[in-house]
Amino acid sequence: LYRDADLIVVAKPRGLPTVPAGGFLENTLLTLIRERDPDATPMHRLGRGTSGLVVFGRSKAARSGLARSWRDGAVQRIYRGLVEGTPSESSFAIETPIGLVEHAVLGSVYGASDDVGARPARTEVRVLGSRPSGTVVEVEIETGRPDQIRIHLAAADHPLVGDPLYGPGGTPRPGSRVLPGEGGYWLHAARLAFPHPISRDPVVVECAPPPCLR
Repeated sequence: LYRDADLIVVAKPRGLPTVPAGGFLENTLLTLIRERDPDATPMHRLGRGTSGLVVFGRSKAARSGLARSWRDGAVQRIYRGLVEGTPSESSFAIETPIGLVEHAVLGSVYGASDDVGARPARTEVRVLGSRPSGTVVEVEIETGRPDQIRIHLAAADHPLVGDPLYGPGGTPRPGSRVLPGEGGYWLHAARLAFPHPISRDPVVVECAPPPCLR
């Protein structure tokens, strides 16, 4: 969706891992991009079940500049999701800490946690509209904890429709042996805005969501 001498922004399909993990070695977004640009490196990741925008740096200077913008909180990330139920407020923030919680197969995964080692996280949610299958929400994250959006929406008692792992409360569903990479939910990275890593000019890229999130 965007390409210049320093970076590439692409639309990742739902179901395709960003990088090798969980038994996926060659069938990844990274492999596909490097067939065209061997030096491209992803600056962040989307979960396998999440579709939408991923930024790749094409040079050392670009990667350094993009990493600095991420550290400084200069990257705006907006998502669309389909959640269970209807939130009582049209907009709200979720600030549940995220840390390791018990998991039947892996021993531990990330989830909503009040343990001392849990890290702060903030997610802002805005209701866009309802339909028989659930409620479409717009989500903006200020932090980037693992599976933050899935965990936070579930912690607010509105898990993503079809999420096989996280249930109300923001932890794995009781007795679940589902792994974090398994999909079924609807989440889409719809908008990225950040300063260009070299020129520092504003870059804004948008990716149309799938029909169920429009």
